[in-house]
Amino acid sequence: MKPPRIAYCSPVNPAPSGIADYSEELLPYLGQYATLTLFIEDGLKPTNPQLEAHLEVLPLRRLERELRRHPDTALVYHMGNSPAHAGIWRQAQRWPGVVVLHDFVLHHFMLWYAANVRHDIQQYVRAMGERYGEAGAHMAQLMIRSRFTDAAFAFPCCEPVLAAARGLLVHSQFVQNQVATLQPTMPVAVVPMGVPPPTTTDRAAARARLGLPPTVSVLASFGHLNAWKRVEPALRAVAALRAEGLDARYLLVGSVSPNYDLAGLIARARLGDAVTITGYVPRTQFDDYVAAADLCLNLRFPTGGETSASLLRLLGAGRPTLVSAVGAFAELPPGTAAQVDPGPAEGEQILAYCRLLLRQPALAAALGAQAKAFVAAEHTLAGAALGYARFLARMYGWRTLVRFHAEPLWSVASPQPAAPPSAPIHQPPRPHALAVPTPLIAAAARAAAELGLREQDHAILHALAERIAELSADV
Repeated sequence: MKPPRIAYCSPVNPAPSGIADYSEELLPYLGQYATLTLFIEDGLKPTNPQLEAHLEVLPLRRLERELRRHPDTALVYHMGNSPAHAGIWRQAQRWPGVVVLHDFVLHHFMLWYAANVRHDIQQYVRAMGERYGEAGAHMAQLMIRSRFTDAAFAFPCCEPVLAAARGLLVHSQFVQNQVATLQPTMPVAVVPMGVPPPTTTDRAAARARLGLPPTVSVLASFGHLNAWKRVEPALRAVAALRAEGLDARYLLVGSVSPNYDLAGLIARARLGDAVTITGYVPRTQFDDYVAAADLCLNLRFPTGGETSASLLRLLGAGRPTLVSAVGAFAELPPGTAAQVDPGPAEGEQILAYCRLLLRQPALAAALGAQAKAFVAAEHTLAGAALGYARFLARMYGWRTLVRFHAEPLWSVASPQPAAPPSAPIHQPPRPHALAVPTPLIAAAARAAAELGLREQDHAILHALAERIAELSADV
């Protein structure tokens, strides 16, 4: 029995898209179920040697020829709100297939595509008016004059992509519901976004490599930085913490939008000595910044319907994290992240959560432990690949679903040096050490109540109790 064929069209590194990392991690697992041909932007040279070592890698211009040679091929297109998907969208309009919709809102991509590929900005203007009426026409005029506003997110511009798709793979119930309002009969499957198991990085060693003092409180945000990542209220929270006497530092790890005056915001907040903008960092250094952080802020509003791989990496590494309670992020189970409501109280909530989690390390550790367990159970690469294979089998009529390779085609784990063994530390038993409410227990109980934890939240309360026991043993 021959494995089915998949034509997989996606950015890969060095393309400037987070979907490049996503695909390079998923492909060795998806390759267990089918023969893969990877199609990439014409002229792009992959930097990951594993791709060409294990897969056939062809330019997108070869897609038509390959489909004529193998007409039963399952066709997968990855679409996101980035110019890196231009060639993919051009082919998707000619050869309908299954679209992995990473962003429900493709407005900025469609504007860019009309101006830079079609060389007809009025095509975008006409489409906005025809699709959304007077409000759309008005928004188009603002956008072509570079007057970008939050209101643009109300005009998703994904309708052409839905019309050209045979089926959709999405990563959240939120996007599935949004799609249903536009294309009620569209075949859609929600598949988990898989991320690799976290690397084990020692916090003290990571801080030493990054030049961070061991005793400061470190907050960090990860990913591409723009006006929607809520950096301004986060900066105000950092300023307030420092005014209260806490030596707080804020790391902004990722590239910065050219239209976003982040340096000016930091200067006006007088936080130049407390905030570091790293720019893009390689994966190994990314892991160091994650390990070094006491608290992560993964905030965004408005949302384009995206599911954040960087967020899942933070949660998977067990970092206590703040998220905006919108879109796919609102679907996180209780106790896996501290959810911040966008709106007038956003800044106060960010500050309150920062105070709470930085001052209550037991609660922060328990929140991180619950997050790590959630990602390990629900967001594996193996589970993501199986979700893809099941949907493609249904869409393309595969008679049976077979895993032809017992193991992934290659390992995506970053090799880490083994930590030197340490001698076990034996503590004498302390019977009834927690029989009375110590100040630590009382403070943790108050903090748990503030986070909204209940008796039913067994996993996080158990992790909290274990952490309290560890801290109490050191007293």
